[in-house]
Amino acid sequence: MQKGPMSFSSLGLTELILRAVDESGYTEPTPIQVETIPVVLSGKDVLAAAQTGTGKTAAFVIALFTRLQKNKPSSKKGPRALVLAPTRELVVQICADAQALGAHCPFKVQPIFGGVDYEKQRSALQSGVDIIVATPGRLIDYAKQNVFSLGHVESLVIDEADRMFDMGFLPDVHKIISRTPRERQTLLFSATMAPTIR
Repeated sequence: MQKGPMSFSSLGLTELILRAVDESGYTEPTPIQVETIPVVLSGKDVLAAAQTGTGKTAAFVIALFTRLQKNKPSSKKGPRALVLAPTRELVVQICADAQALGAHCPFKVQPIFGGVDYEKQRSALQSGVDIIVATPGRLIDYAKQNVFSLGHVESLVIDEADRMFDMGFLPDVHKIISRTPRERQTLLFSATMAPTIR
């Protein structure tokens, strides 16, 4: 039996991530972080039932940054990780967490969603990014125009999958997935686990 609370330093994170975690005010990992971070770092896929407020965003952000730091990037251009979320509010929240937890990492995180300057987002994508956090609609738009390639994505995260399906994003999600490598890692988070999500 394990005694006492777990610490972030026991989860296999890099020094740069641990420093940012500490500076962000996290003291000990939540159950979802303890369960998922080591699995993500081992390269396996994750299917997790997680409500908002359980620390799931920090779980996948910490794991993604650590994984990208530990793996040598390919020489090819294009994002190494893609996070899909159902709403612009969630995209903004994930990016805020990524900014804090990736404060000491050299990775460029780019939010993509509708309702903001189309050309500005387009040129940001063309200039090269490491991680895209996006709503499916706007992303598929850029992908169809070959603004960037998803051919080198190492990790794909689908957040709030149940809401994504309720909002009718399933066809777009399928189109986006078809543009990523087959041997990528997939992390799926959902409050409920309906058969369609599985």
